[in-house]
Amino acid sequence: MTIFRALFVSTRLWFTLIAITLLFIASYAFPILFPLIQIVFAVFVLLIGIDSWLLFRTKNAFFARRELPERLSNGDENPLTIYLENRYTFRTTVEVIDEIPFQFQRRDVLFRAQLKPRETQAIRYELRPTRRGEYSFGAVNVFVMSPLGLLKRRHQFEKGKVVAVYPSFLQMRQYELLAVTNRLNELGIKRIRRIGHSMEFEQVRPYTTGDDIRTINWKATSRRAAQESSLMINAYQDERSQPVYCLIDKGRVMQSPFEGLTLLDYAINASLVLSNIALMKQDRAGILTFSDRIGHLLPADRRSGHMLKILELLYRQRTRFLETDYESLYASVRAHIRQRSLLLLFTNFETVSGMHRQLPYLRRLAKDHLLLVIFFENTELRDLLNQPAANTEEIYLKTIGEKFSFEKKQIVKELAQYGIQTILTAPQNLTANTVNKYLELKARGMI
Repeated sequence: MTIFRALFVSTRLWFTLIAITLLFIASYAFPILFPLIQIVFAVFVLLIGIDSWLLFRTKNAFFARRELPERLSNGDENPLTIYLENRYTFRTTVEVIDEIPFQFQRRDVLFRAQLKPRETQAIRYELRPTRRGEYSFGAVNVFVMSPLGLLKRRHQFEKGKVVAVYPSFLQMRQYELLAVTNRLNELGIKRIRRIGHSMEFEQVRPYTTGDDIRTINWKATSRRAAQESSLMINAYQDERSQPVYCLIDKGRVMQSPFEGLTLLDYAINASLVLSNIALMKQDRAGILTFSDRIGHLLPADRRSGHMLKILELLYRQRTRFLETDYESLYASVRAHIRQRSLLLLFTNFETVSGMHRQLPYLRRLAKDHLLLVIFFENTELRDLLNQPAANTEEIYLKTIGEKFSFEKKQIVKELAQYGIQTILTAPQNLTANTVNKYLELKARGMI
């Protein structure tokens, strides 16, 4: 039974069988061909027997292995590799079907290859998950054909492997690497000129060429003048250990999908990258999630292992399709975040009236903290507005679209009147724009 389950028929066998059948039919009109066709059919059956013997004579005649990362990165192209090893003594033609998780909704993961005896080969491809959670991979099915190509033998490897999809740690590593090598501008991060000095004094040291003469400490210079002629300056360093919190709205307004990812997943990916950048800047990073009630709160910290806690917390977040309660958010922030902090609020406002309902709570948050409200531009609406209208219906649609687009800009202006910082961004540019704003606020000494 094991042999029959692994035995499959190739298209070459079907075409040959059809051709022989047509020849048998033709032999009714030309009886002289019948003996010749019988010989052809006998040879055909003999070749099937030889082909099956070649394929099944050795038990472990082929080997394959799928190489998966320990976890996949949400929203990114994740590399996968399938290694093939031909242990037959003849050249084989193989078809590889990888049973990928159903969440990808792909039926095209089919690869073909030819391997010489004892040859190894690697097949590489990429998968882009769009939801966090556990993904179950099935078997790697390898269908092997001999040089005759009449039958196929199926080999199965790597059955039933589960891999977790985490927030975009590949994007986080990319930002981290470019930050270390001072090449963040390649990802759209602007170089921001520092305005003035930070308020954190480091030391008094001798003047060196290139130092800002405005930092000269004349009292220290005069005291040292009797010993040696050297100017002394005040040295400053970036303020450190400042709390930076990402407040992530998990309500229904964050469920709109763009390029496969929901706004919630875009916010989670951006929060992961920003938290890592903040820790690299020696600030403390924290996370607070909320919807109709408060979800999870991770206090701001920068100790070893804190980034792993942030990653695990963001991985566990689940959608709640309910109206967001900003009153609970304000009460939680007031109760648990006592020190003045930078609050990055990831949410979405579609209308000015929707923002007005939450404005009293936003103003209270901005009174005690530096509040940055981050909401999203509808890129599909923008594409609609950029297209010319061809009929009356499209004119009406563009008019309504212009109204929604104008209200988004109006929200930015109204929040600015109350001293609330804002970012209106396309979902695809969220991470770069958020990091830019954080570095700008830090350069301006606002946090």
